Amino acid sequence: MVKSGKRYFAFREKGKEVAVFSGRQPRQAALKAANRGYTDIQLRERGTKKIHYFKGGRKQVDAPANRPDWMAAKIWKPVVKKIKIEKIAKL
Repeated sequence: MVKSGKRYFAFREKGKEVAVFSGRQPRQAALKAANRGYTDIQLRERGTKKIHYFKGGRKQVDAPANRPDWMAAKIWKPVVKKIKIEKIAKL
């Protein structure tokens, strides 16, 4: 059975939770964080004792050929790579 619906991930920076990103998977939330310019991404999944670690960034690429008129010729594309998952003893 597949989980449906949104999951919430708290973005951690210097030991404090400073933002919340949502998505069905941790990677989707990490892509959102990377698109905002974060490179060292730590996401704590709400309701669990897991922290997902990613390295991320964004690169500028050409927009697709069928882009709408309002879209720029170059767009930012987020890229992330999962490093590890860590289980914590307490929240």
